[in-house]
Amino acid sequence: MTETPALPLAGLRVLAVEQYGAGPFGTSYLADLGAEVIKIENHHDGGDVGRHVGPHYFGADDSHFFQTFNRNKKSLTLDLKQPEGMAVLHKLAAGADALLDNLRGDLPHKLGLTYAQMRDANPRLVCAHLSAYGRSGSRKAWPGYDYLMQAEAGHLSLTGEPDGPPTRYGLSIVDLMTGLAAAFGLLAGVVQARASGQGMDVDTSLFDVALHNLNYPGTWYLNADVVTGRTARSGHPSLVPSQLYRTQDGWLFIMCNKEKFWPLLARELGHPEWAEDPRLATFAARLQNRNQVQELLDAALMQQPTAVWLERLSGKVPVSPVFDVAQALENPFVHERAGVVDFDYGDGRSARMIANPIRVAGRELPHRAAPRMGEHNEALLREAGFDDAAIAKLRALGVIAGHAAPEHPEGTDTGHAASP
Repeated sequence: MTETPALPLAGLRVLAVEQYGAGPFGTSYLADLGAEVIKIENHHDGGDVGRHVGPHYFGADDSHFFQTFNRNKKSLTLDLKQPEGMAVLHKLAAGADALLDNLRGDLPHKLGLTYAQMRDANPRLVCAHLSAYGRSGSRKAWPGYDYLMQAEAGHLSLTGEPDGPPTRYGLSIVDLMTGLAAAFGLLAGVVQARASGQGMDVDTSLFDVALHNLNYPGTWYLNADVVTGRTARSGHPSLVPSQLYRTQDGWLFIMCNKEKFWPLLARELGHPEWAEDPRLATFAARLQNRNQVQELLDAALMQQPTAVWLERLSGKVPVSPVFDVAQALENPFVHERAGVVDFDYGDGRSARMIANPIRVAGRELPHRAAPRMGEHNEALLREAGFDDAAIAKLRALGVIAGHAAPEHPEGTDTGHAASP
């Protein structure tokens, strides 16, 4: 019988003092790819605040929001403000590869979660920190959230229509990218720690990631003093056509981001002469005549409905319909790609969620629903060497939840969150 190959991160154990969105999103990548991610939740404060973020719920303390970020993880209730709680964390850290927190920048040191404070428990431990503004500097004690970062890092000045107000992304994109950066940094640290035997602190922050995401407009300003602004219809700042265009019954997004696509588009729209027109034939010419290009394309595309143009252009020219959330998730191509997956609670229920975008050949990623708070207390503590009497004592002290949480078949709020 052929043995099922292991998932890429099988054998990686991560302790996660996390809550809300940014940190849990990063560790969800790790859990989906086979890592054992153990959420440390403070039961005195209701656990991860994301459990209570509505308005949609599967059950008590089980919001859709929480499920999205915490599938395939384990939950251990632990009060890290008590010395006995920190002692438990140190015992768990002895067998872990990494400890991740997404707390306000001044809290990891106050709680004892830095490498210098954890190294005696495990000199190979990687301590990854995700904060709002970093663990050093004048803002380390500031709480912070995604939308604030978009505003201060210039993103709102790049988004929306030129004559409209500054506009944020429709998603908490800074949270999501910072979570991914934290997971990437954690894995980089683990690679080095496994080679050298020495752990480290690895830091990222919402602010730093938001600034890093300025990317090439940032380089344009730093080297050419160019301040990029907003363009109409979500247009690319320097490539034309690369924006929204009107059809008979709606919109298309067309992106001729290589010169070879412009002649193909011109031909399919019934205007092959555009390929030779000196006002339109090159990127530079089309950029200079952006408004004329928009008028010509609108006039041509408004002769037919969106569906006709999609059938004619798809696969030849980069083109996309403009969907709402429902249309995006009901897209037949999403189902062709198995982009929506049922995550199993282990009791006959399931939660439908979007599949991890990473596909691993010959391996199926796990599909377990997010854990109940403290669901894995007994198993994790026994594995760490605690017997019945020791577990009972922790429970009596309030270090862990005051009752044994039932294990389900396989299937902390210790400060301000870095971000929702």
